[in-house]
Amino acid sequence: MKILMVLTSHDKLGDTGKKTGFWLEEFAAPYYVFKDAGAQITIASPKGGQPPLDPSSDTKDAQTPATDRFKDDADAQKALAQTEVLSGIDAADFDAVFYPGGHGPLWDLANDADSIRLIETVTAAGTPLGAVCHAPGIFKNTRIDGKPLVTGKTVTGFTNTEEEAVGLTDVVPFLVEDMLKANGGHYEKGPDWGSFVVTDGKLVTGQNPASSEEAAKKLLALV
Repeated sequence: MKILMVLTSHDKLGDTGKKTGFWLEEFAAPYYVFKDAGAQITIASPKGGQPPLDPSSDTKDAQTPATDRFKDDADAQKALAQTEVLSGIDAADFDAVFYPGGHGPLWDLANDADSIRLIETVTAAGTPLGAVCHAPGIFKNTRIDGKPLVTGKTVTGFTNTEEEAVGLTDVVPFLVEDMLKANGGHYEKGPDWGSFVVTDGKLVTGQNPASSEEAAKKLLALV
């Protein structure tokens, strides 16, 4: 079983002068779900190499058993530091694709031609696809049969109220919840900060960092 994980290469939090990137828990928890299931994991990003870690996801209160495990795992750290360049990835090589979040994807992956092509290709092929928290932002410009990819699909992602709680409503280029609705998705959500995951066909979306492990397990169930 081969699984592709796609991470952001974007590290600037709008015009704030602060850093962003991918969210550690949203990478670490799914990574170990896949690894412990015996999957062969490939990690890619638009620029390749070491993807930027959102500093907010590396604070003491943001740590989980999965992030603790990652910090003691030299092999996983090495794999993360050597992500493949997304443009060189062949979608046909993988049994499933998973996008961790963090705010970074809203700036690069949402508009990245290689990511858009990958998503549209795996969707057309019926390959299971997962995205958690801000990563459903990757569906902003993806289309199937001329319509937004999420049109008519039940989806979730980081809520407007969660974005407001972290004080970034006016910083992000768009709100995930609003975009999914505008693209015709049937948007659902659970309580803020609780695990909430929905599956529609071969598409799995999770609401927030707490949803990352469950989203990965539901993706595995589709492989």
